Amino acid sequence: MLDEALLDILACPKCKGELEYNKEENTLICRKCRLIFRIEDDIPIMLIDEAQKF
Repeated sequence: MLDEALLDILACPKCKGELEYNKEENTLICRKCRLIFRIEDDIPIMLIDEAQKF
């Protein structure tokens, strides 16, 4: 689970928009870019090339 303070400062690396935290799948979602960023060992992987599209 990510720290609430970290969630407040994280932004999508592509559009700089707001990210939504999905607790069940442990991912960060950018609805504007339609990208899903995974979180491994409580570290968000914010690389655009490694994001999944939805």
